[in-house]
Amino acid sequence: MGENTGSGVPQFSTVEYAGKAGETACKSCAQKISGSYYLLNGAPLCASCARQVEQQLPQDTHACFARGVLFGVGGALLGLGIYVGFALATGWMIGYISLAVGYIVGKAIALGSGGVGGRRYQLAAVLLTYSAVSLAAVPIAISQHMKHTSVQQQAPASEPAVVHAPKMSFARAIGMLTLLGLASPFLELADPAHGIIGLIILFVGIRIAWKITAARQANLSGPISERVPAAPG
Repeated sequence: MGENTGSGVPQFSTVEYAGKAGETACKSCAQKISGSYYLLNGAPLCASCARQVEQQLPQDTHACFARGVLFGVGGALLGLGIYVGFALATGWMIGYISLAVGYIVGKAIALGSGGVGGRRYQLAAVLLTYSAVSLAAVPIAISQHMKHTSVQQQAPASEPAVVHAPKMSFARAIGMLTLLGLASPFLELADPAHGIIGLIILFVGIRIAWKITAARQANLSGPISERVPAAPG
């Protein structure tokens, strides 16, 4: 009979079988399985070890999701800050930072949820990654506009013209900037080659966040009352 690890925690790296032909051992404790059994990723488990596995599986709750989203928002803000800081410090708009943003957001959500993943976590990761990358264009554009305005004010003018810009409420201005920011990855398609490359890189960054926040629950099924398949003799 296979050796028991003695730790009391199911071990899933190898399958251990009983020595007698026609007898099958539990994948975790190596004890002979009698009666009903369970399957973990296709390998047999006894009822006792199956209960231990169920207790160890992360449980998806509203609190887990809320913490995951909260941490994800923090990760998105951090990613946005990195994107903007790099662009302002170097003057370069490097789309590959989208990959880092996706990784940061995905890891932040996984940390907040305690390792719980699933479709709603993935959707949150997609939205936060896209928002962080696209909205980074707003502070970058504002900074560039302020620099341009400063240069114009310092330049001598023979006939200074007074331009009366239409007044806009603060809330409306923020709303318009947000919409422009969210649309910025597609507005970049005005330069087709640059815009398409940027969208591809953004998609890869989103894909990274999607994979990190995928469900990690083991495929445990049972109880099965049929006779457990015998191990090869």
